[in-house]
Amino acid sequence: MSDDTQTPVFQIQRLYLKDMSLEQPNSPQILLEQTQPQVDINLGLAAEPVAEGVYEVSVTATVTTKVADKTLFLVEAKQAGIFEIRNIPEDQLQPIIGIACPQIIYPYLRAVISDICTRAGFPPVLLAEVNFQAMFEAQQQQQAANGAATPSIN
Repeated sequence: MSDDTQTPVFQIQRLYLKDMSLEQPNSPQILLEQTQPQVDINLGLAAEPVAEGVYEVSVTATVTTKVADKTLFLVEAKQAGIFEIRNIPEDQLQPIIGIACPQIIYPYLRAVISDICTRAGFPPVLLAEVNFQAMFEAQQQQQAANGAATPSIN
């Protein structure tokens, strides 16, 4: 029999919508505006260990839509996943958590944002594709420039 204790493991345990909010603070009056709204989209990534070899990775999108200085709607959604990642060399762990996991989660987040906007009575907001590898590399360069030793999982 072979010893599988050192076999690399990367498995999705679960994908789920962790948090969702929708606000329309100036409805219904703002809905009568004919002006094209300004849309601002921010993305955030987070990861934390849940147990030995198990990590929760989440991608958050915040979409703020304004007409002049008044908010038309604000949507925030956090899509998360629990991943089992074992027997991976330390230098490969961070790229898996910072690139591979968000790439798996992000399509679900895009669908949730689009769906909630439509259900709120607005045209769907379609989040652009994201190059998580470029984001990860930029973060690594920024941390190196700031003199940070090892990138944090949190």
